[in-house]
Amino acid sequence: MPKVTWKLPNGSEIVADVDAGTTLMEAALDNDIPEIIGECGGCLSCATCHVFVDEAWFSKAGETDDMEEAMLDVTDVAKRPNSSRLSCQITMSDELDGIVLHVPA
Repeated sequence: MPKVTWKLPNGSEIVADVDAGTTLMEAALDNDIPEIIGECGGCLSCATCHVFVDEAWFSKAGETDDMEEAMLDVTDVAKRPNSSRLSCQITMSDELDGIVLHVPA
């Protein structure tokens, strides 16, 4: 089963197995990842699941579309080029086994 690592602002890490087909926002909620709220349930309307995808994984995590970019522009945390994503828009797959996400403070 694919694994994801969340690196928390305090320097700790949470590693979990995630079923393929699950969004990384759903996985974060299932694993009680602090600061990932997923207020809209993954409808791409709140940006409360903002993460920074580790540089090694960013190109593998898929492309952002215009709606995701617009939501990233209104997050409370400054958007980082080539890093910021909404975790509700990243779906776990075998190709993402080992992905590392940094959780903003």
